[in-house]
Parts: sequence; C-alpha cells; structure tokens
Amino acid sequence: MPFEDDMPFDDDLLSEDAFEFSPLRLTVDLTAMADNWRDMKRRSGRARTAAVVKADAYGLGIEDAGQTFYRAGARDFFVATVAEGVTLRPYAPEARIFVLSGVWPGQEADILESDLVPVLASEEQLAHWMNVAAQAGDHPCALQVDTGFNRLGLSVDEAIGLADDPCRPASFSPVLVLSHLACGDTPASPMNKAQLQAFQTVASAYEGIDSSLSASAGIFLGPDYHFDLTRPGIALYGGAAVNDVPNPMRPVAKAEARIITIRSALSGNTVSYGATCLLNRNSRLAVASVGYADGYHRSLSGSGIALRDLPTSGGYGFINGYRVPIAGRVTMDLTIFDVTDVPEKAIRSGDYIELFGPNLPLDEAAKAAGTIGYELLTSLGLRYERRVLEAE
Repeated sequence: MPFEDDMPFDDDLLSEDAFEFSPLRLTVDLTAMADNWRDMKRRSGRARTAAVVKADAYGLGIEDAGQTFYRAGARDFFVATVAEGVTLRPYAPEARIFVLSGVWPGQEADILESDLVPVLASEEQLAHWMNVAAQAGDHPCALQVDTGFNRLGLSVDEAIGLADDPCRPASFSPVLVLSHLACGDTPASPMNKAQLQAFQTVASAYEGIDSSLSASAGIFLGPDYHFDLTRPGIALYGGAAVNDVPNPMRPVAKAEARIITIRSALSGNTVSYGATCLLNRNSRLAVASVGYADGYHRSLSGSGIALRDLPTSGGYGFINGYRVPIAGRVTMDLTIFDVTDVPEKAIRSGDYIELFGPNLPLDEAAKAAGTIGYELLTSLGLRYERRVLEAE
C-alpha cells in the first residue's frame, strides 16, 4: 500500500524509550561502579587509588566512568592513548591523567593543551620527551620500568642508571615511577615476589617520587605491593581480578538480547551452521538478536568449535530464573538458546535473555568463551542500546 501523508500515526510510539524495545541492551550501574572504586580505595590502605579508564572504560563509557570516579574522589587516572586522555579531561578537570602508551612526535600539543602526563616506556620516548621539555618548559611525565613483564619500560638497570645520571636534564621531571605485575592474578606465583623486589630497588633510586606497581590484582596481594599509588581497572567494572577465588566486586554491566522468535524442533533435528548440534529430545528454541558482530564470541557456541578445549559445552543465557544453554553455533547476528526447560508461560517472543550480569557473572560467561572478562567487556559492539543508572 502506498504511503499517504494523511494516514494516522501513533505519536505515542515516538515517545517510547528506545531502550525498552532495542534488540540489544546494555545497562551500566554507576552506583556499583563508584562503590567498587571505594572498595579498592579501602583495600589500598594508605596508598592513593587511581582509576584506569582505558579502552572506553573497558567498553562501558569513558565519559560516564570518568565523571563517576572523579566524583567518588579519584584524582589520578590512567588511559592508553593521548586521544583517550583528551576525551577524559573535561570529566576529570583537576585530575592527573597518565597516558600509558607514552608520547610520539606530533602528539605534544595535545598532551600540553590537555595537561596529560605521558608515561615514558622506552629509550626513544625518553629522548624525545627530553627534547620536548627542553623547548616547552617543565611538564610532568612518568617513567615505566620493566621488572619482568617484557612489554614496556626501561630495564631496571637503565632506570637506576638514569636516576643516578648527573647529566640528566633538569627539564626531565618524572612525578611517578611505575611497573606492572605479570602474574598478580595468581597470588602463589613466584614472579610476584621477584618483581616486587626489583621494583623496590627502582623505587629506592627515585626517592621522593611516587611509585606504583599494582593494578586490580596486585591490590589484593597486600600492602607490600601498594606503594604510593594503586591502579585498579577490571575490578572497578565488576570483573574478577584474582583467579580461583570468589569475586567481591559488585556487577556493573548487564547485557541482554531480545528473543525474536521461539520455535519447536523435533528430536533428531540439527541446529545452526554445520549441523553440529543434534537434538536428543523434542525442544523449544529461542532465537535471540545477538551474535559475534556484537562481541558475543563465536567460541561461546554450544557445539562445533574445534579450537576450544574446555570442560564446558558452551555458554548460557539467563531468563526468568532459568539458565538456558546455547544450541549450536553463535552466528554473526543471531544466537539460539535451548529453552525447553523453561515453562512455556514463563517465556515469549520479545522477552530478553541476559547474556551476562547480576544473574550470570561476567567472568563465567567469559570462561565459557575461553577468554577473560576484560575481552568480553571491551568487545561490546555498537548495536547495544545503553541505559546508564546514575550514581547515587
């Protein structure tokens, strides 16, 4: 039927909250986020507590997260790139914002204009920044030291040599020396003590300058690892920081997908690509509007994933009090859940299945995918309609 200008249109449809009918929804609880920061602050003892908001605050929104942590009391922030620091600055106006990837030629103006603190991670960056500081005047920086991770930072010997160098330019004025634990999430690892001892040597060489070793996991290792500043990240967003122990953090994010349809299938039928899922009973299947294009990894599939070597047979969703397994392979835009055990009257098309959240922990969903909560959060796609619950 051709469209006619005078056809009636329900204006109420325009006023509906898009969140209520979006195929994918993500709820972010800023009160829980702020509470998690306060929890990490308490666990950090005498050390100041920063907030790591890199990767768009682990996928949950750097603007909201930055403002939330700033209002909660954070005055030190860590981002990965200069662009992230520029974005954060209006939401943390009086804070120190450290850029973990350091500085490259061409970024000096943004660093100076937004008052960012580059974390110098190599000899090349160190030399470049000394030239910048010599021309632009004194501007704070931080120095990263590699104590065993073999990723970024000067070696311990190089850092100590720099501290004792009488020819070190006066314009080189680090306000922080930091390193990063390789095995902080595994408390029994001997790497932790070895890195601690190496970093203590470096911190002693930079007496009077703040030092920082611990991210989320390191905070749980105790006061010896706290130094002057701690750098919690994943714990702020509800993720588990330490392996094989109960996670004390409040869940922050809940991801949900709408059920497009519920269909019946007979025993002996197969489900999804590759026909890898063979039904052994008459079943009801809920087709939900989420797939790997949305960061819901294909490795969560209930079958047909040859590379996964895990005891689990795949991921689960949660709906109306029931855990429902994924049936067959996750596809680009759709995932099929077996809802046979959910009473028919308890579920219908249009309902939402929780992918992770308060009823299905983030790290449990990540483990089923053969990954970690960090990756699941930072993989969230653009199709989620977001609702932000403001901090109290």
